[in-house]
Amino acid sequence: MQRVLSQCVKELNQFRRDRLTVALAFLLPLAVVLIYGFGIRLEAKNIPLSVQDLDHSFLSRTYTERLFATQQFIPTPLKDSDPTIALERGEIKAVVTIPPDFARDLKAHKPVTVQALVDGTDVNNARVIQNSLRATTRFFLRSTNFLPDQSPLKAQIRFWFNPGRKEALHIVPGIFGVILWVFPSMLAAISLVREKEQGTIVQVYASDLSAKEWLLGKELAYVIVATGESILATIVSISLFGLRFRGDPSTLVVGLSVYLAAAVAFGLFVGARATNQTAAVQGTAIVGFLTAVLLSGFIYRLENVPFPISLLSNVIPARYFIEMTRDVFVRGTGWPGIWYAPLIIALIGLFFFRMATRILDRMQFSD
Repeated sequence: MQRVLSQCVKELNQFRRDRLTVALAFLLPLAVVLIYGFGIRLEAKNIPLSVQDLDHSFLSRTYTERLFATQQFIPTPLKDSDPTIALERGEIKAVVTIPPDFARDLKAHKPVTVQALVDGTDVNNARVIQNSLRATTRFFLRSTNFLPDQSPLKAQIRFWFNPGRKEALHIVPGIFGVILWVFPSMLAAISLVREKEQGTIVQVYASDLSAKEWLLGKELAYVIVATGESILATIVSISLFGLRFRGDPSTLVVGLSVYLAAAVAFGLFVGARATNQTAAVQGTAIVGFLTAVLLSGFIYRLENVPFPISLLSNVIPARYFIEMTRDVFVRGTGWPGIWYAPLIIALIGLFFFRMATRILDRMQFSD
């Protein structure tokens, strides 16, 4: 144990002396939290919409006001009489054409057709526009008594965990799983590969350190560094995005410790395989980042991932850690809801650490 602690102190001293590595460890994760926290919004807003009012009546103006009262659309005037030209140029995302005699036909209870052209380039955005236009139209008809509500069934809907619909409560806890996987593993991989490039690993060959002891020293050192990253990210998120602990914080403490250890173990595995720092950075940044973003449920629902790629998400530690952070900061169910997550993360971390140990054992380390 003493040799492991000595190796840990040595790694921390080397880390402290390298200002570039310190900046990589703390400034980049902070920048990622700010960029994702302020920059990503999954709910479509400020959609440019044009309205062609060919009726110019009180009802048509009221209908137009209802469309923009949703705060989802922004009025965009047409520069050409043909609305399809504006759609083709990308100046607007949708155009609504109110026909002549709109008000007269409504008052006469005759069928009225309002044309809505929607840019379908972005399928998700087009679906949002379509649903919003339909809902606004129905609300307009009810509010003007042209569509009396005769349904005996009325749904009372409440947002249970996030009544304010704050997207930061979804994005920011998720980004923890990305940055605390990518950056600790990258630091650990660079540290191990640097020993190879500088030749200092030969000194370890000649010592009585085993591969497991040497890796445990690095593991402990970079878990401590990663803990500092997580504390900094949590403080910034609480201060800027209003995150609050909703449940038992012990789940986050235990889960964070296991997750950081698994992230560093992944970095040590990549570093043991890589031959230079460029390969180490690419391995942790590309493989770690892509899987943590695309296959963890951070942005995209895992149910939407096609088979058989969806099977890969079952071995992505970020998936389980993001479930834990969103539980701690949003749902608050505690251990009964996410007890399995630390266990799965621990198993994956042990696998990476064991693989790194076996690789180094073949490089003339002896137990």
